[in-house]
Amino acid sequence: MIIQGQLVDIRNRRIFPAKITVEGQHIQSIQEIDSAPDSYLMPGFVDAHIHIESSMLVPSEFARLAVPHGTVATVSDPHEIANVLGIEGVEYMIENGEKVPLKFFFGAPSCVPATTFETAGAEIDVEGIRQLLQRSDILYLAEMMNYPGVLHQQTDVIQKLAIAHELGKPVDGHAPGLRGEAAAQYIAAGISTDHECFTYEEALEKLQLGMKILIREGSAAKNFAALIPLMTNYADRLMFCSDDKHPNDLLVGHINALVQRAVGLGYDLFDVLQAACLNPVVHYQLPVGQLQVGDTADFIRVDRLDTFQVLETYVNGELVASQGQAHFDRQETTNLNRFATSKKQAVDFAVPAEGQNVRVIRALDGEIVTESFTHPAKVQEGLVQSDSENDILKIAVVNRYADALPAVAMIHGFGLTFGAIASCVGHDSHNIIAVGTSDDALCEAVNLIIEAEGGISAVKGEEKHVLPLPVAGIMTGADGFQVAEDYEQIDLFTKEKMNCTLSAPFMTLSFMALLVIPQLKLSDRGLFDGSKFQFTPLFVD
Repeated sequence: MIIQGQLVDIRNRRIFPAKITVEGQHIQSIQEIDSAPDSYLMPGFVDAHIHIESSMLVPSEFARLAVPHGTVATVSDPHEIANVLGIEGVEYMIENGEKVPLKFFFGAPSCVPATTFETAGAEIDVEGIRQLLQRSDILYLAEMMNYPGVLHQQTDVIQKLAIAHELGKPVDGHAPGLRGEAAAQYIAAGISTDHECFTYEEALEKLQLGMKILIREGSAAKNFAALIPLMTNYADRLMFCSDDKHPNDLLVGHINALVQRAVGLGYDLFDVLQAACLNPVVHYQLPVGQLQVGDTADFIRVDRLDTFQVLETYVNGELVASQGQAHFDRQETTNLNRFATSKKQAVDFAVPAEGQNVRVIRALDGEIVTESFTHPAKVQEGLVQSDSENDILKIAVVNRYADALPAVAMIHGFGLTFGAIASCVGHDSHNIIAVGTSDDALCEAVNLIIEAEGGISAVKGEEKHVLPLPVAGIMTGADGFQVAEDYEQIDLFTKEKMNCTLSAPFMTLSFMALLVIPQLKLSDRGLFDGSKFQFTPLFVD
């Protein structure tokens, strides 16, 4: 196969007309010629950190939506399915991803369960980590979220790090807001990356301490604007990632959108492409071609170097997408799951008033961190009620792995004036999480999830919507384009009919149980102060 175009040589920072000869899966030769088509050939894009599960699609279906955007590989942390199904879930992701021509590179989830303060469906202990890291298809130790465990030299945490170092595999970090001596200690443990920085100052400090920084722009957490100025001086130590990407957003764009945005802001083309295409390959030693002779033929053709409209995507010498369409079919999947709770009653969400004031989680649009404040509780007949007028609503987390009463707290920022929304995508243990304007609505939304054994739902009176997610309760093997459309409809319903003010209601909801991200969160066991890393009472004296 011979392909001609304007070759973007990122390593040597030049562009020239070229003829590429591909034999089998590899590039046999690259020849500079006098003229070539005006389109541009460059290495494919790599998402340097993503949880495929957050797309709600199994890997094979995620691939059909991603390759048209020029994505040839992902560095994928199967942490979400591992919290439901353990090592069996990790193996499921690897096997499903191997069915399609997108290069999924999975890590060993380091924190399953994420904390001891929540109920998960599985555990991966030290020996489980060794078992995974010894596999040739597990390339790294995935994000070490238990940064307190690192700082306090927790035995199992240190043992997991030691195994990765022993086997020569890099360790991903996860330390939002960690600064100063604590950050230095965390990095000194051999943790090489962080994708959780949400200020320029934090990221700069971690870079100066030796870390590599991933600029994240997902469906909920959006840190591109804050961190992209680092590109001027640190392009060799930056990567792009989405972390979590909902299916409707994936239809619109992926890493290509970040490249277009960065170049549009005036950052150097080769610096931006180095971060998007080469740095992840080098850092994780990925078997992904960098458009050099002898490499696997993993590259893309784009129309221009400002719009970056992807015309063709090649993986292992095969044209896998062109003109916005993947060239491979949807794969049949099996539905592994773990679900063992019965339907709830509205009375299960009742909260007896034990004081006048309550702690309230403040959800922030575009962030997965939260804030905390206190507010007078709305009380009727001795029970705390959702207070729609002040946007202080009930939030509940329901254990999906056993029958137990829901944990209930209060949250601000969703803006719902009617009904309730619920999701079984609840990081990291994936219990059912819901926000609503009444106990009846909360119960209805939660029960829709229980009936489907996973999914997302929205309820307003008699109008009910549910998107079933039968794979581990968090994914589906259904057609990704249809899933994206169905998700878009529920999302719009939540905003237009229920008045939710968040740009990504379900993605934001999914992080309200993520205890390792400050400040105030809710697990199935109670309200949790992420700054102090301990439970805290709902009522304030």
